[in-house]
Amino acid sequence: MSFVEEIYNLTKSFPPEEKYGLAAQLRRASVSIPSNISEGAARQGKKEFRQFLYMALGSSAEVETQLELAKRLHFISDSDINSQFNTITEIRRMITGNDKSLETS
Repeated sequence: MSFVEEIYNLTKSFPPEEKYGLAAQLRRASVSIPSNISEGAARQGKKEFRQFLYMALGSSAEVETQLELAKRLHFISDSDINSQFNTITEIRRMITGNDKSLETS
């Protein structure tokens, strides 16, 4: 959830013409990460939960790609993207760890 807040704050500085473009896409993809995790946790079985964890991992990859594009378009700085990439790496570790715990239990 904190990551989503960071993405929302970061995209506020994007050019106005990106309001419905890359900024909106980044926001949707970032919101999708915790949304998929919570939806999966509400499901009855481990198999379903794991499927939603995989979708959350996919969304994290989507965010990473979009951040790289924003950097190339000079919408965000190197320090901003490095911070976000570190956070995405940590989120992926947590999702993968959760998946592995479901696999073994």
